[in-house]
Amino acid sequence: MTPAARAAALREALATRVVVADGAMGTMLQAQDPSLDDFQQLEGCNEVLNVTRPDIVRSVHAAYFDAGVDCVETNTFGANHAALAEYEIPERVAELSEAGARIARETADEFAARDGRLRWVLGSMGPGTKLPTLGHVSYGVLRDAYQRNAEGLLTGGADALLVETTQDLLQTKAAVLGARRALRALGADVPLMVSVTVETTGKMLLGSEIGAALTALEPLGIDMIGLNCATGPAEMSEHLRHLARHARVQLSCMPNAGLPVLGKDGAHYPLTAPELADAQETFVREYGLSLVGGCCGTTPEHLRAVVERVRGLTPASRDPRPEPGAASLYQSVPFRQDISYLAIGERTNANGSKKFREAMLEARWDDCVEMAREQIREGAHMLDLCVDYVGRDGVADMRELAGRFATASTLPIVLDSTEVPVIQAGLEKLGGRAVINSVNYEDGDG
Repeated sequence: MTPAARAAALREALATRVVVADGAMGTMLQAQDPSLDDFQQLEGCNEVLNVTRPDIVRSVHAAYFDAGVDCVETNTFGANHAALAEYEIPERVAELSEAGARIARETADEFAARDGRLRWVLGSMGPGTKLPTLGHVSYGVLRDAYQRNAEGLLTGGADALLVETTQDLLQTKAAVLGARRALRALGADVPLMVSVTVETTGKMLLGSEIGAALTALEPLGIDMIGLNCATGPAEMSEHLRHLARHARVQLSCMPNAGLPVLGKDGAHYPLTAPELADAQETFVREYGLSLVGGCCGTTPEHLRAVVERVRGLTPASRDPRPEPGAASLYQSVPFRQDISYLAIGERTNANGSKKFREAMLEARWDDCVEMAREQIREGAHMLDLCVDYVGRDGVADMRELAGRFATASTLPIVLDSTEVPVIQAGLEKLGGRAVINSVNYEDGDG
């Protein structure tokens, strides 16, 4: 079957039944006690095993396929710039991604040949260890590396791309847009999925609510959004309820086997296989999930129970009520307000506020941030940010201020400039969904 036919069959399956993915990968690899030589002296870099010990990686995929799952994720969770840079091998992103996808592809095809039932490969694109919103790495570096990650996965035979375990919305956007660039470059058309990680606090690591994630990510053209890692299914229920009510795209859920419990032998995950199966069946029936699986602590035994429980189920029908709006890193703000207008704070506009302009010209960045916070306290719904001023480097000013506003403001930002590079600089600093104002194409650019 051609790659295009496999991807089309996966889309059809997701639209008509419940597709089951695999569970934990890393713990099963480590259980086989690979040597330091297997890691090429890069201890803990599981992706290197795609090259040195494909037999170990293949055995994990086979264990999950033996349990009855429909698809497996590639052993490429750390095949990204941030993670591989820590091992000083960032140039191997594409190589290790392709090798991981090829192993999964070969294993899936072997099982399909046995019984004629199609199996799929989900290309895992993990979060890495750097948070661009906090300035650990630039957006452009991440996006370009994720493109290489995705190109390797697609070349190796992935049937879908899964941007997973995301903790920073700006990192997530870099991964999604890098993946979309890869799809265009290779002329491929496969599902693009995103799975965010919500902590026990009820928010993502940097404080993003699930509504902010949906508002920021759905317009990027993803095919699916869901949750994975950090918690067990019990803690995911309310976030899935929000997605079920408002998301236009399909939904997924891959929880841990409960919250880890510390014991004398270390941490273990307490959720049993039947308990995970109970939760996933409930989510399918109540929230209309199309893809279910497991994350940390889940085993082939867990997934076998899930397969048996959801086999034959059709995802519950949904009638989503989308809420068009913008988002900061932290929260979504609907365009439609209970009052009759949407209030946009203009005091952070260099052309409209002398106080803000003078603070910007003197590089008093904390004063600029405080002006933004004043408007938040006074009830603005969004903040206008304009740095355009004759003789200034607008791109540099926008990077400085948008980077600070990204974490200092709980409100969405309206990027206000007639210069496209200035707008782009702002977008590359904001993890939420911004509003763009004032750009023109008078010179014929479009």
